[in-house]
Amino acid sequence: MESFEDRQKGFEAAFQRDQELAFRITARRNRLFGLWAAERLGLPAGDAAEGYAQTVAADFEAPGDDDVVGKMRSDLAEKGIALTEAELRVE
Repeated sequence: MESFEDRQKGFEAAFQRDQELAFRITARRNRLFGLWAAERLGLPAGDAAEGYAQTVAADFEAPGDDDVVGKMRSDLAEKGIALTEAELRVE
């Protein structure tokens, strides 16, 4: 019976690692996307761009990528940069 419990604990640990890795990948992708957008918005490289990228990386209002793409699209539109949702998703 111990081997079954050990297996179960192993699967749970693997699931937890996979979830943590997926979270880190998404946060890093969002940060890099924010740095790309900061450049397009004309923010100076350094603290200003990094600060903007962190706001994008921490934007988890809704599950999925729609909230990040929507925020980016509205921020770019405020500066007069018109990009479609498809173009943003490609980036």
